[in-house]
Amino acid sequence: MPVVPDALPLSRARVARRELLALAALSGAGLLLHTTAGRGEAAGSALSCVARPRQTEGPFFVDEPLNRSDIRSDPRSGATKAGVPLRLVFRVSRLAGTGCAPLAAARIDVWHSDAEGRYSDVRGFGGASTTGEQWLRGYQLTDAQGAAQFLTVYPGWYGGRAVHVHFKIRAADASRGTEDFTSQLYFDDRLTERIFALEPYAKRARRWLRNAEDGLYRDGGSQLLLAPEAEGRGYAASFDIALTT
Repeated sequence: MPVVPDALPLSRARVARRELLALAALSGAGLLLHTTAGRGEAAGSALSCVARPRQTEGPFFVDEPLNRSDIRSDPRSGATKAGVPLRLVFRVSRLAGTGCAPLAAARIDVWHSDAEGRYSDVRGFGGASTTGEQWLRGYQLTDAQGAAQFLTVYPGWYGGRAVHVHFKIRAADASRGTEDFTSQLYFDDRLTERIFALEPYAKRARRWLRNAEDGLYRDGGSQLLLAPEAEGRGYAASFDIALTT
């Protein structure tokens, strides 16, 4: 298990054995993160670093060269996915002493399902093949303040999982090559209930899985919970992550 300075509060969430092994494989790298809501804090502001869990990549990650901020459309067909707009801001830092300094040029990949619970560029999931389609996928490099943002839509649901967004962060390290951190973001059930009463989500009549019913969420998901704020016709949320060696 990575060593985290005693001055930092440690996560009390249980981490699955496979995640402990993954952490150990990072040559002693500590992975720290802290969530904040909405638009109130400027990029590069002081961060509070708290240990949090990583979560599984899942079966639907595709390492595609889609450097773009607006991930709602399929770049090949131009078709845009319908849904409630969601602006998601990441702020990535590296622990420096007792504080966090912005980490520039870190690559952040984001991918998630559409309002119908389907992923792009996969075969045989959600009732139809989406091979070759690339909607709701993309990556950004963090700027000098460690910030990167994505414009997407509120994700839908599929059987066996609560509503979530996948993300992966890759950052260059002079001594070890590339650091890799992968996890998932979640949403408050009450917000999801309001959004799923709207189209195009409402046409799916089956009951969606609440956070507490999702085994992955129960394994540290409360520390990965976003708190979006209303923004125009949609919502905005931010997520702060600090990496340390």
